[in-house]
Amino acid sequence: MLAITSKSPYAIRALAELARTGGSGPVPIGEIARRRDIPVQFLESLFATLRRAGILSSQRGVKGGYSFARSPEDLTVLEVVEALEGSLGADAAQQGEIWVEAVEALRERLGALTIADVAEREARAAGAQMYYI
Repeated sequence: MLAITSKSPYAIRALAELARTGGSGPVPIGEIARRRDIPVQFLESLFATLRRAGILSSQRGVKGGYSFARSPEDLTVLEVVEALEGSLGADAAQQGEIWVEAVEALRERLGALTIADVAEREARAAGAQMYYI
């Protein structure tokens, strides 16, 4: 009914990294994987799916890597999750009204957040972590 596997959180983290570092051109997948501590083969699989969904574009070669097919400001977390997991709550109606409401609330929240929002939140959180002696 409502399944979000580990693929989605990993992909969102990787896309946030791409949004933060990919302004000047394609970013090698190994660099993203290293920065976010994600296994390269797993990330390659996720990015291949996102490329087929039209979310990412790839470039081969020495200066190759991945970049966004459209702006991270226009790409919602919901689109990424559904590209990887399928339609969220497609069969919620069979389980009852409370599940329909729960799925609608989740879809609304994930649809309101963009990848740019996630990257900005991460940047703010990293900047807010100050240690005093």
